[in-house]
Amino acid sequence: MSDRLESLFQDEQILAIHKPAGIPFHSDDESQGIVQAVRESFESNQLFPVHRLDKMTSGLMVFAKNKKANSELSKLLEAKQIEKYYLALSGKKPNKKQGMVSGDMLKGRRGSFLLSREKTNPAVTRFFAKPLSAFLQESTRALDSKNVWLFILKPETGKTHQLRVALKSLASPIIGDARYGGEASDRGYLHAFKMRFELFGKRYDITDPYFRGARFDLSTTTKDGDLYYPNQMNWPKATYLLGE
Repeated sequence: MSDRLESLFQDEQILAIHKPAGIPFHSDDESQGIVQAVRESFESNQLFPVHRLDKMTSGLMVFAKNKKANSELSKLLEAKQIEKYYLALSGKKPNKKQGMVSGDMLKGRRGSFLLSREKTNPAVTRFFAKPLSAFLQESTRALDSKNVWLFILKPETGKTHQLRVALKSLASPIIGDARYGGEASDRGYLHAFKMRFELFGKRYDITDPYFRGARFDLSTTTKDGDLYYPNQMNWPKATYLLGE
């Protein structure tokens, strides 16, 4: 990566950046990974990734600036006390419009995963789905958005490919996610949108609004309603929500 990465937010404890789609987590023979890119761009090896994003996924990534913050954030993640919200697009109507996908993740062929009915150590994803046109500004409601569904996702666990497999199980694979049956596109339309947590007595509510591609740009959506305030949606009481 030659371009300098820009921060969404930073203070003495954390750095939050926008990860573009198509960049792997770790560097490989073909491309530089996001972790190395962030450390080079911000000229510090003392930046610790708090969580991972798939290569096809864009959006919010949080890095701890010191070992103490990294340790505390890791504990919060393990205790499921960090709110995470993702957005995704599918070209197929889901078999239900809200609810939960839960099941063990099993390794399949060539790096893919399968969702099992067993729940020994399940991946848990809450979701709401609506036609994309319900969120678009009147002037931007193109014909190709009529059959597109937008998902607001709240993962309660952090399994590999969890959200991609969850949408496949709903008969709504993510646009651009060829591995799990999504239609071909310029990118995979999965985006890490918001994180909310409390660290050392300070509350954080960080959003990455740069969800964009040839098929969609978040800036064309209306700013009111559920989309920009997913924490205010009617999630089940069993779901962790940071108090207001």
